[in-house]
Amino acid sequence: MPASPSTARAINDRLALRLLQQEGPLTAGQLKQLTGLSRPTVADLVERLTASGLITVVGESGEQRRGPNARLYGIVAGRAHLAALDVRTEGVFVLVSDLVGRVLAEGSAPIGGDTGTGPAVEQAVTAVERTVKEAQAAGAPPPEGVHAWGRLHTVGIGAPGLVDPATGDLRDSGGLPAWHRRLAAALQERLPEARVRVENETNLAALAEQREGAARDRDTFVLLWLGHGVGAAVVLDGTLRRGASGGTGEIGFLPVPGTPALPSATDCDGGFHSLAGAAAIARLAGEHGLSVDGPADGPGVAVVVRTAVARATDPACGPARTSAERFLDALAHRIAIGAASVVSILDPGCVVLGGEIGQAGGAVLAERVAERLRRMSPLATEVRAGRLGGGAVLRGALLTARDRAQDELFAPADR
Repeated sequence: MPASPSTARAINDRLALRLLQQEGPLTAGQLKQLTGLSRPTVADLVERLTASGLITVVGESGEQRRGPNARLYGIVAGRAHLAALDVRTEGVFVLVSDLVGRVLAEGSAPIGGDTGTGPAVEQAVTAVERTVKEAQAAGAPPPEGVHAWGRLHTVGIGAPGLVDPATGDLRDSGGLPAWHRRLAAALQERLPEARVRVENETNLAALAEQREGAARDRDTFVLLWLGHGVGAAVVLDGTLRRGASGGTGEIGFLPVPGTPALPSATDCDGGFHSLAGAAAIARLAGEHGLSVDGPADGPGVAVVVRTAVARATDPACGPARTSAERFLDALAHRIAIGAASVVSILDPGCVVLGGEIGQAGGAVLAERVAERLRRMSPLATEVRAGRLGGGAVLRGALLTARDRAQDELFAPADR
């Protein structure tokens, strides 16, 4: 049954907007070529999208070309702003972009462990408001007569812990600061026009690695997050899997050999976290003569792993090279224990070592993990180093916010 004229127009408009978002500014001729639509249909949709304020002329194609056929059309990026947050135990990182994802401002707020819940929430919210104001000052000025310009449309938050799939709220998880659970509601109250959404940080990192990083050619893979803590995100047939309670990938609680106890429902000590969390890796490094200068968190331990990789690949390092190789071998064995459990159940074919530590280990660590996996599992599994590191959470939060904002703003006006 053929689509109605209005449905066909909506489909064509959405296709053109997606192409402009993916490819950047295009001429009407290029839109015709990429969409396969007729010239009159493209002319109609360009006129329609321009009149609705979604696209505009942003330049001309070619130095010598002039006239209507040379006009380059682009998305009106300043129509809305997006905010992305990476919420961590010790603070929050923020960035604000325009509608096509161009970053306009960045900010952060360190929050001490002894800060009360109320003051901690206030510091985080203030950091977001300050970054939004900086972005609005840095963004393109509104066209004449346009008032609702550059408003904050969507806020994407990446946080550790379980996100309830029914309510979208961050659930109470042992060991996480109470201000994490209060932040989304506080932001919604202070920014009432914005849509505030929370997602597990590892899930967002996986989406970023799938769209822009190490898993761009994979529809099925597992991201193993190696940072301050450990986690996993599962993507099967192109879809992120969250589980019945939002807990898919809480691999820190996985009982594994090599720990002195078993984890509990409220504490992952004794689980895989005790083998591959940042503090455990820092102790392992110390046993091999490598010390962590600074906090034993994701970024701090990543420096030690990066140093070990450099020494292990430098023949001139002598005895230091041997110690580094032994450390990386021991670390790879620990990571492979957790990865093998996931592989045996899901058979993803690909494991991406994400987070600051996964990125720091690079191909050297990934190859060691893959070699040990081959011994532990009969299932062929490629192991890759993540490309985005700790920044994957922010990037994933921004991509998610952009998708949600564009889905709404690019929807047919009569929907």
